Amino acid sequence: MWHPPTCPAPIDPTLEMTTMQTPIPLPISPRSMLQRLGAVVVLGAFLLGGASVAAPAVAAEADGSWEVDTVDGAFGTGRQNYTFAVEPGDRLEDALVVVNNGSAPVDLALYAADAFTTAAGQLDLRTRDHAPSGVGAWLRMDVQAISLDPGESAEIPFTIAVPGDADAGDHMGGIITTPASSSNGSEPERRIAVRVHLRVGHGFGPSLSIEDLSVDYAGSPLGAGLATVTYTLRNTGDTILAAEQSIAVAGPFDTFRVTADPIDNAPRLLPDETWSVAVPVHGVAPSGLLAATVAVVPLYTDPAGSTGPLATVEHTGHGWAIPWLPIMLVLCLGALVAVVLARMLRRSRDA
Repeated sequence: MWHPPTCPAPIDPTLEMTTMQTPIPLPISPRSMLQRLGAVVVLGAFLLGGASVAAPAVAAEADGSWEVDTVDGAFGTGRQNYTFAVEPGDRLEDALVVVNNGSAPVDLALYAADAFTTAAGQLDLRTRDHAPSGVGAWLRMDVQAISLDPGESAEIPFTIAVPGDADAGDHMGGIITTPASSSNGSEPERRIAVRVHLRVGHGFGPSLSIEDLSVDYAGSPLGAGLATVTYTLRNTGDTILAAEQSIAVAGPFDTFRVTADPIDNAPRLLPDETWSVAVPVHGVAPSGLLAATVAVVPLYTDPAGSTGPLATVEHTGHGWAIPWLPIMLVLCLGALVAVVLARMLRRSRDA
């Protein structure tokens, strides 16, 4: 399984996957090797205004019978994927090419879809049963189905109409090709896709927030226990961001402070996406009111492809870790003192 790297590398945008009813992570295979590779695992590039921002992908089985590629034109040559800097209300036209490299005819369906980050932290495209609301809804192709003989290719024009009220920032989607027979549910859907990345507007407002932070404690009365810190990361900005994470738990006045073991980076999140986190912190003393402090360092990949940190975001939540042993000792001591005082009082009355 892929784990988000600290410094991502560019990927090739052509993608192939197998899925039933749920989305499968987008695999990517280079155009020159698509015919010969059965499974490829690579890392890929999102581009911001003509520059790249890397994103994860996972490969699946490929039969290499057809491939999808960009078309050289006014927007560039030799492009790995489609990247456009646009403004609300813009309309642009481009095209892709589909080639049948197999020895038999292929009937393919084409559709556009929105991108999202899966629970495994991988970038994926929605399946056709999810109605698009972003790039998948803004993109229209001249045809939705093609038939290609062996060795034949077809250039498919498409249009992107950016709504006048489109939010500023990064928007990600893709164009998917799949055998037409999979559209009727007769076989699993095999997809080869190319990504479409739009950067709406020219502002730059990266931001992450930490939400719903809570601390649950479990432990024995005679020693340290386990604190589980849960929270949600939300990309509240307009830019794709990953994040480094660290957690510390302490008692009142920062006593008995314990730092969690190293935590995997949060994956790249599209604007307004969330990522749920639950981290165990061992060796926490039951000191009453616990304070869990989460520190998050947003990671942004600049146009040159370098990943660097932004300003740290911190948030503190609280939970109870009842110190039962001290309480029981105090109660026992109080009871003993009460018994002694009662006896002394009775003796003084009898005297």
